[in-house]
Amino acid sequence: MPSSYYLAELSAAEMREAATRKPVILLPMGSFEDQGPHAPMGDYLSAARIAELIAEKATADGVETYVAPVVPFGGEDFFGYMPGGIALAQSTLRAVVDDMLRCLLRHGLTRIVFINGHAGNCGVINDATQKVWLEQEIVIPALYLWRVGYGLLPGILGKDVAAKSSGHGCDPLTSVVLHLFPHLIKSQYMPGPTVPGKVWGLQVTGFTSLGIGEGGTITVPFEGGDTVPNGVWGGDPTLCSAETGAALVEKLVAIGAETAAHVVRQSDPKTGKAIV
Repeated sequence: MPSSYYLAELSAAEMREAATRKPVILLPMGSFEDQGPHAPMGDYLSAARIAELIAEKATADGVETYVAPVVPFGGEDFFGYMPGGIALAQSTLRAVVDDMLRCLLRHGLTRIVFINGHAGNCGVINDATQKVWLEQEIVIPALYLWRVGYGLLPGILGKDVAAKSSGHGCDPLTSVVLHLFPHLIKSQYMPGPTVPGKVWGLQVTGFTSLGIGEGGTITVPFEGGDTVPNGVWGGDPTLCSAETGAALVEKLVAIGAETAAHVVRQSDPKTGKAIV
């Protein structure tokens, strides 16, 4: 077996040999944007590291798995206000994802899993993988880390604490970073929970939503800098911890490894088509 889980570190000879065994290929994606004043802008760092841990566990469990280079720039949404942040237009990201899949699929590398760390990537990943399914009958799943992480938090912290700690710039991302990259958290900048303000004469209810009337909500074409200036929304970052992050990562890695194993179980070893 090759000595690395990273495709980029394999020699050409190692890769050719590995390809004949039809391994699982993980495609980590993230973003480079405002994650709150205390957290590193690159949430792709966490996606890449979790993907590596998934590959390590899956391979140890008997499912040969590798990690492709991470795509660090996420699909553009409402974080363009961040100085230094870099995002790709949705059409550009779609072209990138299509090309990544084309390069792998042409060589019969059909066992693919996206490890995604950014909401703005979800639509592109879904559309690109649906195209592959409709044209080639190959299922390429995506594990959106933070969506799964939100669902795991009540079981780790309890329902009440999870509700207070969950949000953008809070749990699950901040706790995961505290566990994986503690030196990158700048605690001196960590705020408490955001107090919603008003924009355009209405109460802010989200990055691009405002409350109106009795219980009504409308979406507006603002960026996050207009509605949530410090990038923290929905929770209290001070409730995050490395211990919570360790529990989250352990569960995310287990789910990712099981996803890799399921992809192998449910794909024809000769054609790569899904067994449905």
